Amino acid sequence: MRAACCEATVLRNEVIAPDIRLLTVVWPDRDHAPHAGQFFTLRSWGADEAPFLSRPISVHRWNPDSSTIEFLYQVVGEGTEKLAQLKQQDTFQLTGPMGNGFDVPDILSKYKKIAVVGGGIGTAPMFQLTRELAAAGVKPDVFFGFRDTPYCMEEYRSIANLVKVSTDTGAVGFHGFVTQLYDPADYDVVLVCGPTVMMRNAARLCAEKGTPCFVSLEKKMACGIGACLGCTCETRSGEGKSVCKNGPVFDAAEVFGWQT
Repeated sequence: MRAACCEATVLRNEVIAPDIRLLTVVWPDRDHAPHAGQFFTLRSWGADEAPFLSRPISVHRWNPDSSTIEFLYQVVGEGTEKLAQLKQQDTFQLTGPMGNGFDVPDILSKYKKIAVVGGGIGTAPMFQLTRELAAAGVKPDVFFGFRDTPYCMEEYRSIANLVKVSTDTGAVGFHGFVTQLYDPADYDVVLVCGPTVMMRNAARLCAEKGTPCFVSLEKKMACGIGACLGCTCETRSGEGKSVCKNGPVFDAAEVFGWQT
């Protein structure tokens, strides 16, 4: 299904943490409904204004009943700083859904004991993933790592079988790395999104235990459709693949297997 470009209306743009925002918008095109792991490109500034590129942000929650999408994002540069200025009833350009996300029906046809692992703002797409898994009858175990203070964790309690948190500082939960919270051998599959170093470590641990692992990669993107090759990642076969078109979700053995 090709992406749609629509004018989205802001319902809320909430401050979750000093540099974290939760943007809720009305998505008017129900024929282009997103699923877990997909992303949209957001642009609240003119075509002739900086920055040149729109900002790709993953879907945190899709609510078909109200036709609303939530985007959990970090304010880290000029583009997201402009998105953070959006107010209720503002409109902006929203294009998507894009990419190959987590194929929940396929995952559930093969695996039943599932671990969902996230780190930092990489936890954003894992909420929609956990919702879709739970809605299909399988509540996963959720393991998230943060630098200091966790955010947006409350609603996981009703859709996850188990929720555990780690922090780098030890302020909340386990003092250490999120990959220390679980044993891949206890699961049929591990689904991961977060900093590259964390995902690479998760992939290595899964490979050592023979547990399948799928990761959602993040790369700087330009076109969002695989035409410009700006977000190409190397694979084990040596073939370059576009994160925006072929991913962002990949078998970890394909993109990290050669590095483990």
